[in-house]
Amino acid sequence: MRKKKRIGLALGSGSARGWSHIGVIKCLKEAGIPINLLCGSSMGAVVGGAYAAGILNALEDLARDFSWIDFLKFMDVSLSRRGLLEGDRITDFFREKISNRLIEELLLPYGAVAVDMNTGKEVCFRKGPLLDAMRASFSLPGLFTPFQRGQQWLIDGGLVNPVPVSLCRALGADIVIAVNLNDGIAEKNIFRKNGQNNKAIQDKVIDVFRSDFISNNFPFIKIADTPQREKTPNMIEVMAKAIYIMQDRITRQRLLVDQPDVLISPPLSCIGLLEFHRAKETIDAGWNSTKEFLPAIFEHLS
Repeated sequence: MRKKKRIGLALGSGSARGWSHIGVIKCLKEAGIPINLLCGSSMGAVVGGAYAAGILNALEDLARDFSWIDFLKFMDVSLSRRGLLEGDRITDFFREKISNRLIEELLLPYGAVAVDMNTGKEVCFRKGPLLDAMRASFSLPGLFTPFQRGQQWLIDGGLVNPVPVSLCRALGADIVIAVNLNDGIAEKNIFRKNGQNNKAIQDKVIDVFRSDFISNNFPFIKIADTPQREKTPNMIEVMAKAIYIMQDRITRQRLLVDQPDVLISPPLSCIGLLEFHRAKETIDAGWNSTKEFLPAIFEHLS
């Protein structure tokens, strides 16, 4: 009797584009394609962890109802100098759903990628608290504070392994389906004509930081208005563009070495770094792109 091939799903980093992973997983399940193990980086670790913990539907409900006002509610401005946001409110949401679940207790093998900030080395979570793995993996530098584990300070896994194909192989996958959310983002125009809504949200985030953090803690600092906001890149746009360029280059290099059997790249370059309120179209993009690759996946299974 021929041994069944183990299918591993490698979910890539991508901030708000990460909602796309929900559509990918749903399409695979609807097609009857088993997911035997799952690995994620950054937002991929979050969505993947939700699926492995059996709460993907709850996460999808949150995502589809998510507005930019909801995003602002999740902002917990950091009082430290390590990042803009603490990330505790996001962690609290998952804690209510999964408590202190261990990775060893999940429905299927799971791995998450982070980076040791002091050494630059890749850190793989394959056991221990799921929340720790998720929080460490989405610690985007500059936006979220690093996650401390013992003597280590851990940051976003997308910095070294944006699409963790290698971790899927290490966990025993015979076939790896990889989802790359960074295709085409380096060429994205931050001054695109349709970007005013996204820019308005980014400017609002900056205003919250300036008013809540700077004004309350450093009242002696005068906050000056920035003229012609619509024509100049703001702080988040500069950071996002730098991340886009970096992740695009790293992703290309890693995928040349760690080649998946099937590579799905949803067209998401129009989704900004913090556009979490656009979940519906992002999820649909993941579902539609996966559907196009179903014949190739079934061919690998035959």
